[in-house]
Amino acid sequence: QVQLAESGGGLVQAGGSLSLSCAASGSIFRINAMGWYRQAPGKQRELVASITSAGSPNYLDSVKGRFTISRDNAKNTVYLQMNGLKPEDSAVYYCNAAIVRYSVSERTYWGQGTQVTVSS
Repeated sequence: QVQLAESGGGLVQAGGSLSLSCAASGSIFRINAMGWYRQAPGKQRELVASITSAGSPNYLDSVKGRFTISRDNAKNTVYLQMNGLKPEDSAVYYCNAAIVRYSVSERTYWGQGTQVTVSS
């Protein structure tokens, strides 16, 4: 069994900062790519940022220069530092990880989601 536990999020004023973290636990052999998605009401879920196992990041254009994704492989944890937040960043944020379990091929796992609300 594998679980992704998210923490962080909350309410912040425009221009403020928030930090999200997501820790994977369970019978994990290896974690490949990890990432953060978000979904606002009435909109499709979109990829905000991802990071390879080697640490190479990729960002949604609208968050480049404001958000930073990082990971700690020893802790099976991925982070998202969000600075310069805008009201349009408000959404439920989900972490995502491509995990290989012992004797099981790679599968994608999701966190439970955490609300980020940015007030104007």
